[in-house]
Amino acid sequence: MSEPTNWQPEVDELYLRRELALKMGGEERVNRQRELGKLTIRDRIDALVDPGSFHEIGGLAGYGAYEDRAFKDFKPLPYIGGLAKVDGRSIVVGGEDFTVGGGAADISTQERFKSLFLADMAREYRVPLFVFHEGAGANVAAEGDGHGHLPSSFDVFGPDILAGQEVPLVFGVSGATAGGVAARAMLGHFTVMTPQGALFAGGPPLVKRALGQEVTKDELGGPDIHVGQSGAIDNRAKDEFDAIEQMKAFLSYMPQNVYQQPPFKATDDPPDREEEALLSIIPRKRTRPYNMLKLIKLLVDDGEFFEIKPEFGTTVHTLFARVGGYVVGIVANNPSMLAGAMTADSADKQGHFVELCDHFHIPIVFVADVPGFMLGPQAEATGTLRHGMRAYWATYLATVPVFTVITRKNYGMAGQATANVGTMNYRVGWPSGDWGSIPIEGGVAAAYRREIESAPDPDERRREIEEHLLQFRNPFRTAEAFGIEDIIDPRQTRSYIHRFLEHAYDTISTNLGVKGKAGVRP
Repeated sequence: MSEPTNWQPEVDELYLRRELALKMGGEERVNRQRELGKLTIRDRIDALVDPGSFHEIGGLAGYGAYEDRAFKDFKPLPYIGGLAKVDGRSIVVGGEDFTVGGGAADISTQERFKSLFLADMAREYRVPLFVFHEGAGANVAAEGDGHGHLPSSFDVFGPDILAGQEVPLVFGVSGATAGGVAARAMLGHFTVMTPQGALFAGGPPLVKRALGQEVTKDELGGPDIHVGQSGAIDNRAKDEFDAIEQMKAFLSYMPQNVYQQPPFKATDDPPDREEEALLSIIPRKRTRPYNMLKLIKLLVDDGEFFEIKPEFGTTVHTLFARVGGYVVGIVANNPSMLAGAMTADSADKQGHFVELCDHFHIPIVFVADVPGFMLGPQAEATGTLRHGMRAYWATYLATVPVFTVITRKNYGMAGQATANVGTMNYRVGWPSGDWGSIPIEGGVAAAYRREIESAPDPDERRREIEEHLLQFRNPFRTAEAFGIEDIIDPRQTRSYIHRFLEHAYDTISTNLGVKGKAGVRP
């Protein structure tokens, strides 16, 4: 046989290898993945990105089989990723391939980890990083290569941490994740979990061996645990496609990187739109709850918003929206849950959200109705005061402009955490505003205890003192002393927020050295 005159045989082998890589772990394992109600990593990437935009990187990395030095077969590494576009925006995307070795990395066969390369690429290209997590952190079989591997020898988290300083990290937990993969999932700016998702430092076999306890994956680290209880995962998805839609929705409010502004989106919703319903949404009875999310819908563009951690720390809402086309981060107390009191969980949720907004140059609006920190033995046992002051710390150090709308209650230290007192501190109140250092009811019981107890009718004397003091809680008296910057017609709140955002983004533009409207390059 004559020698080839060109490189066509090698090119043919190249395409054969790529074709084999597309088979992932083989037909049986791919079918098994889908029978369990899960997409493969390639399915996930296809569902996320714009059609035809995925450019795979490292597809030839894997395990070649040879016979007499001739290539016979190929199995890819359990990680797939590359460059792509989502809604026209460039991203880097990747994820474990669970059909190959359960997505576990074999550290003895890789000169570099594909996942870490992709994180470095997202940082250097300054584009968002999307990752679908499903798999174990390492393959224990790798310990059979002659020696044990010291964990601190591998910088497996640094690239994600460094990338997260500059670009949005948008993660999905689409199956069982353990060890290093689970730990990486905790580094995202937004992480969503599917019903089949689970996350733990060590899975059920390790728990049984270490603690003697029998638990399922879902009981150990499923959505009910990490979305509703631990708060480790931000949002729950109905299925894989809902998870992908949430990931895309989160990106829609984010800039490409910390050197740009969040994207402006033109709207036909008038900035000065006034909603009559806002005039009656606050009950005249001070102790009655109301629907804060309904109030928010009346304020934002087209009634659309994206809530972060809706099942965790439920006495406060944290969400992204737009007003007049400008992205805004909204922190709103929830009077329907414990009257909106700040708990340890809601403080963590609020503080984390404020830091996220500050990191990506998103102005913050507080819609405040908070009676104070949660009280009682449980509140003390969970360290509510410590967590609450951490939330205060986050807001005090925020560099983005902050605007506060007080719809009703605003008391004590939790009330202080609804504004940035270290700045200009622009606050407006509704006529329903009710504020002070401590609620009248509890304060009277403490400050006038002896007088009340010695009265012929203690209950009547307590009511008399409360009525006397309540007259001084009139919000207009605070406005007279310029203790609040303005009392406004609730129907005009949207226009106030829009005006704030216009000036806020002018400030952010100046700080970033960017000209033009938010998110629009000059």
